[in-house]
Amino acid sequence: MAASALGLGTTTTGAALGAGALGMAAWYRGHPDSFDALIAPRVRAWRRRWWSRYTGARWRDTLLACDLVTTDRKTGELRVPRILGVTSPSPSIDLVRVRLYPGQHSQQWMDKLLVLADALKVERVAVERVKPQVIALVVERSEPFTEVIDAPEMPWDSDAVDLGSLYLGDTEYGTDWCEGLAEQHLFVAGATGSGKGSLAWGPLRGLAPLIRDGIVRPWVLDPKRMELAKAEAFAHRYAAEPADCLTVAKEFVEDCIDVQKRLAAQGVRKFTPSRETPLNLLLVDEMAALTGFAEMALAREFRRLFNIVGTQGRATGHSMLGYVQEPTKDNVAMRDLFTVRVCLRVTSAGHVDMTLGDGARQRGALADEIPNDVSTAGIGYVIRQRSRVPMRVRAAYVNDTEIDELIQFVTGGPGLRVVA
Repeated sequence: MAASALGLGTTTTGAALGAGALGMAAWYRGHPDSFDALIAPRVRAWRRRWWSRYTGARWRDTLLACDLVTTDRKTGELRVPRILGVTSPSPSIDLVRVRLYPGQHSQQWMDKLLVLADALKVERVAVERVKPQVIALVVERSEPFTEVIDAPEMPWDSDAVDLGSLYLGDTEYGTDWCEGLAEQHLFVAGATGSGKGSLAWGPLRGLAPLIRDGIVRPWVLDPKRMELAKAEAFAHRYAAEPADCLTVAKEFVEDCIDVQKRLAAQGVRKFTPSRETPLNLLLVDEMAALTGFAEMALAREFRRLFNIVGTQGRATGHSMLGYVQEPTKDNVAMRDLFTVRVCLRVTSAGHVDMTLGDGARQRGALADEIPNDVSTAGIGYVIRQRSRVPMRVRAAYVNDTEIDELIQFVTGGPGLRVVA
């Protein structure tokens, strides 16, 4: 800007800046979606990089206060890790890339995340190792989820459903939160009122045309007789009593073994969902009621069956979705067999690592600090598979009307609202 003023004059420079600002304003008013996607993140990143605690003495003082600097032994020079760049994918999140000095490691930053968050005056900080001597800080400046997310839409055609990327809600980066259910098992832990129900009904809405066409078969175990009771209207198999649940679980495993034999006889190595070989989903609400609190012999058998599904079901199109309040090993011994795990609001810091894996809370998954309030239902954390960094997410909310709409869609009733 200074060079432009010297070379072209202040009048020309001012006119150019004014024209640029007017152009930006016109773009924002005319096409706000494209502006938010293309321009807003760059403007945000530039402003926060140079007008926040990420610059100069502010950054140095912050790291000094958090003991995240090092000193050259020979010269006594203070070495302050340098910021390589800042991006702001959403209004609430900054990604800050930092170059470390030799002798420093990302683990040192993990140990200081709570202190660093307070020093930066932000809600939360997580860290990931990008490459040797380079880390990325995920800085949550404010709560990213202030509004309820609408329920997943139900496409009319089965071909419109991508089993490898099923919409569940939104991420803190302002993107869709999608997970695959084919060849995956989903585990959801959360206290009462944390929003587990939306992570049962949401996927079922996304799969609605496949359920209607017989390409996906839900098998539902509902010992609480509350959250998934309405699924009895379209479930392939439904049970509530512990003995009945055991019968259905056995049938599910038997079907899994039958498909194994059939695919082996055909020389098929990869399962493909179809009407002849449907994808089978075993939904287990309050899993601990069966594996931890049931009569000892029943609980032992449930654990055996769920272990079989967890270790063998993915290859045959037999996926398991488990929901639990307390994810302790005593209650859910097979929790590590689930390939996708979600931790909503929980009542104990230990439950975070039990759900997401060792060190998840230390890396920034503060699920036990989510307020116990109806406005936070559906908010939680998942682990990004490539970086192993916790990502804050919110499940799309499914109300009773939208559950009835799903039932009508699958069973052929009237009053449908679908996506063409």
